[in-house]
Order: sequence, then C-alpha cells, then structure tokens
Amino acid sequence: MPSWRTTLTAAGISGTRLREDYAHAARRVLRRESAPYLALRLLAAPPLVPALAAGLAFMNLVDDVAETGTPRQRAAGLAALSERVEAALESGDSPDPLLRAYAHAVDSRGLPPHWVSRFLEGAATAEAGFDGFAAEEDFQAYLDAYAWPGVLVFTGLQYRGGPDAEQAAGWRRFVDAAQRVDFLADLHGDLAEGRLCIPRARLDEHRVTRADLEQARDTPAVRALLAAECRRARGALDATHGILDLAEPGLRPVIATMAELMAHQLTAVERAGAAALRRDIGYGLAAPLRILVRAARRPPV
Repeated sequence: MPSWRTTLTAAGISGTRLREDYAHAARRVLRRESAPYLALRLLAAPPLVPALAAGLAFMNLVDDVAETGTPRQRAAGLAALSERVEAALESGDSPDPLLRAYAHAVDSRGLPPHWVSRFLEGAATAEAGFDGFAAEEDFQAYLDAYAWPGVLVFTGLQYRGGPDAEQAAGWRRFVDAAQRVDFLADLHGDLAEGRLCIPRARLDEHRVTRADLEQARDTPAVRALLAAECRRARGALDATHGILDLAEPGLRPVIATMAELMAHQLTAVERAGAAALRRDIGYGLAAPLRILVRAARRPPV
C-alpha cells in the first residue's frame, strides 16, 4: 500500500493546504467507517483514492446531520449545511477542510453538481423526516430521493464527468441491495431509535405488529417475516451482478469486496433469525480482514 503522501501525488493533488484537506477527510472516514477506508487504501488505484475518500466523508457528514437532533434541529442543520456546500462548490473554498476537499474532488473529477443537490434535498425530506414506509413503493421512493444520490456523490467520483445513464442505473441496483441489507442488519438499533424500516404492509401481510418487533418476539410469524425480507435482500444482491463491468478498473477490487461484505452480513442476518431483533448484526472482525486479505492477493482486474 503506497503512503498517503504518495497517493496524493499520484492523484495530482498539490499544495500544502489542499493535501491537508484531503488528509482531514480521510481521517474522518477512518474514524467512522474503518472497513471501507481500508478497502479504498488497500485495493483502489491510488489516483482514485483521495477523491473517493473525500466523497465518502461528505456522504457521512450529510448522513450525520440528517440523523442528529429533533426534526427542527435536523432541518436547520441541513439548511445551513446546504448553504455551505453550495458556496464551496461555487467558489472552491470553504472554512471547512472537508468541504474544501470535496469541492475540489467534484470539480477535478467533473461530477455533475445535480447529484449533490439531489442528495441534500433528499436528506432534508426523505431522511430527516423519515417515519417509516407504508409499502414497497415508499421504500423505492426513498432510494430515489436519498440513498441513490447518496451513493453517487461518493462512487460517482470514479468517473471523469460523472456516471452515464447505464452506470447510474447499475448503482441504483447496488444501493437497493445495500439498503435492504443495512436495514436488516440494523433492525435492533433502528427500532430502539423509533425507526421501523420494514414496510408496514409486509408486517400486515405476515400478521406481525410493530410491538412484536420492538419486543423481539420469537414467533413463527416474526421468523417468516424476517425470512421473507432476507429473500428480498438476497434477490436484490443477486441483481447487482454486472456492477463490476460498470465500475472503473481501478475501483473494481473495492466494489467486489463491498459486495462480498454485504453478502457476508446478509448471511449473518439469515442465520440470526429473530435474534436480529435483539442485537445489530455487524461484520465482525475476522471476516472483513479475511475478505480484505483475499482481495489484496487477487491479481489486478
């Protein structure tokens, strides 16, 4: 793995302040999401790493603001953040080193700003005001408004000029799978925070109540509901096959690793069954390390 300084140089990033800005963004990612950070550093082509690290840091920043505080605090925080982001993208400058790095990444990689504005709008509506899904259609609307542009403000930076229609559609399939797996893995924590991320229509279909889930009742109906949700997630994960062909060669090992980690986590949820209502299902430590090491040993694509 090349040093961070060498990685910045390979990406054509010069100037002390700008290099420090990218280092700041990368450290934020490392603190919050160490597995994706390590995958980027170990597996991605060095010229792509700084921009993608800045993109992931930006995505996480928006997520954090959208999920912190009361609804009024979230709305105020996102409005203020949107103003700062717009100013940074227009001027290339900001008091915030993360936004300086991200603005530089958007400009240098040519990501269309409409993905950024769409993500921020979705954060202020679909995420900050989230109150669950009535049916599958509401989940799909959530993906279109928030999760899909959210992944593209990050992964879209791999493409010079941004993703084309086919690439964007591939990432739409990818985020559908990722969101389903994430919601299942975080059922316990989400329910504790008052978030029910399974469409209410599917609870009705299985004659399961919200209280059944909140109280982690291990009943045949609850197990059937969770098994059905896992099958949907597995189908969505299968539908992401082909995403590697749509990714830039320098990022394909990272994407393959992300897909493998998702599949590993979904398998853990499937095995947990109703126990997923009593604890969140993480990656663990051994499996991500094993997957990363195996990926690092593979020959370049």
